Amino acid sequence: LVIHPASTTHSQLTEEQQLATGVTPDLIRFSVGIEDLEDILADVDQALDKIE
Repeated sequence: LVIHPASTTHSQLTEEQQLATGVTPDLIRFSVGIEDLEDILADVDQALDKIE
């Protein structure tokens, strides 16, 4: 799961409240399971290559 907390889970908070909780406008949260770190990094690299 990849989300942008400022516009989803924390959208009900003011900008000041978001910043106080560590949610910045450019924060992207990755929620990963028990996959191997190298597999996750390879997936992220592949996705970034496609959007460049």
